[in-house]
Amino acid sequence: MTSLYLKGLHIIFVVTWFAGMFYMPRLFIYNTEANEKPEPAKTILQQQFSVMMKRLWFGITWPSAILTLIFGPVVMFVEGWNKVLFDKPGRWLLIKLCFVLLLYVYHFSLHKIYKQEINGVFKYSSQQLRIWNEMATIFLVAIVILASVKQSLSFVWALVGLICFIVLLMSAIKIYKIIRKK
Repeated sequence: MTSLYLKGLHIIFVVTWFAGMFYMPRLFIYNTEANEKPEPAKTILQQQFSVMMKRLWFGITWPSAILTLIFGPVVMFVEGWNKVLFDKPGRWLLIKLCFVLLLYVYHFSLHKIYKQEINGVFKYSSQQLRIWNEMATIFLVAIVILASVKQSLSFVWALVGLICFIVLLMSAIKIYKIIRKK
């Protein structure tokens, strides 16, 4: 029974962490686009976006990332997955943990962009940030599918599906850019 509560807490913090990682790049996009506006709109918008980014990043996203990192291993040990991690039944979890590691790398990349934008450095266009925004979606799909299916045998099919999903996302971004220009 206790493991169900722990798993529930882990899922809650994963969800709130992803919420932050979905919305943060949108704020980067808006802040970058505000940088191209004339004064005083530029300053007013960027001050507001800075407040919003700081509250989201340090009030929700970072705490959720830390609590996810705490509850994830706790659930893994309580449910005994650590014992089969390198055996065939646990391979799905090993693959999922690789995606989770890459997700933390993505999180740190967002932190780097956050620090740059707060300091008035805009290294990426709004289009580049839109593409980077979709990385969280790709990680979400891969991690949830692995956690739900719990099989690495179908990993090849999942990888093919993930690649198709990425192509679909990138196509949607391209179409949006064309429509936006018209």
